[in-house]
Amino acid sequence: MASGYALVVRFTLRDTSAAQQFDNLVAQTIEGIRTEPDTLVYAVHTPTDEPLTRVFYELYADRDAFLAHEDQAHTRHFLAAREEFLSNVDVTFLNELEALSKRPGTEQA
Repeated sequence: MASGYALVVRFTLRDTSAAQQFDNLVAQTIEGIRTEPDTLVYAVHTPTDEPLTRVFYELYADRDAFLAHEDQAHTRHFLAAREEFLSNVDVTFLNELEALSKRPGTEQA
């Protein structure tokens, strides 16, 4: 049975200055995201040997949780402010086939 609503977003940044400013924007935005009860995972990565790329993995309790996230002031600010730093963005929505969670409280006997 599938659970959650997930997406992967790949951002390509214009240059190193834009990357630094983007990272600062992300840090500010994540502070607001921490208060969202149904945002389960919001992870930001930099691929090895791709210093101008950021990959976000986002997992929400369900589609309504994702829509609530998109409607938050901190998210709307991020979506508007990020544009000046980007040369490309690619979004992939995911269907869950299998999952393993080792978060505390999720172990099975």
